[in-house]
Amino acid sequence: MYLMRKFEERCGQLYIQQKFGGFCHLYIGQEAILAGMTEAMRPTDRFITAYRDHAHPIALGTDPRKVMAELYGKRTGTSKGKGGSMHMFDKERNLFGGHGIVGGQIGLGAGIAFADKYRKEDHVTLTFFGDGAARQGILHETFNMAMTWKLPVIFIVENNQYAMGTSVERTSNVTDLRKLGASYEMPAAAVDGMSPEAVYDALTEAAAHCRAGNGPYLLDIQTYRYKGHSMSDPQKYRTKEEVNEYLEKDPILHVRNVLLDQGWATEDELKAVEKEVKALVEESIVYAEESPLPDASELYEDVYSDPYPFVKD
Repeated sequence: MYLMRKFEERCGQLYIQQKFGGFCHLYIGQEAILAGMTEAMRPTDRFITAYRDHAHPIALGTDPRKVMAELYGKRTGTSKGKGGSMHMFDKERNLFGGHGIVGGQIGLGAGIAFADKYRKEDHVTLTFFGDGAARQGILHETFNMAMTWKLPVIFIVENNQYAMGTSVERTSNVTDLRKLGASYEMPAAAVDGMSPEAVYDALTEAAAHCRAGNGPYLLDIQTYRYKGHSMSDPQKYRTKEEVNEYLEKDPILHVRNVLLDQGWATEDELKAVEKEVKALVEESIVYAEESPLPDASELYEDVYSDPYPFVKD
């Protein structure tokens, strides 16, 4: 969690310094979701998310240097410098990408789960999207098909309270987002997204439901982003008092206190971890800045894949 936090803090600083361009959406405040996820799920499970996606590969074990290199548009990045901030992929860790089209990954996640069920493979797909994307029509089409075919997919609303600058209350009269699955009889739960323990418990239950062949599950994981929707967001739609209220629930501070209170770590041990994390983030920046840019010929690579990879001459 501390690595995700420090990585994102440095990303924000580097973006302001114009070290890389494009859009940049930070995950600061939401780290408990991915911390709970990594403990609850198997490495062979599948993951797909939206464009607030720097932390997802890091949580799954992707080298932070490659994530930073992708932000810089370098050839050593996770998508060879072609995706940038909004399109992080890691095939080895079954991360099927961050996606820039709002809600587009909802249908893709169900498709991945369909493929696994078709091949009779024991995997669960975690499909992440925001509370704003929950208003897209593709959600309802996907929910209907996923329930009809009993697909092993967990739909996760990373509910950070705001769709860009618009609160949940202003976009729908249904503010309890777990109710979105009710008309499809999809089981659902609301989860405290500031607690990795709560996320772990909810995902463990949801994953068991999917692996038993019972179909999809919906989780409304209620969290908060401390920064704007993107780096260009002035955040005039919320008060400092509201932000401070959530800062008191900071998931990293919560975990730190639990570790100390339970005697599972000492202050010196935590400081050593923090020092190691900061060094790794700085190393990632050096790696990104020293990595080469893609050659112009790369424009023609990775555009198409072999449509018949299993057919031999």
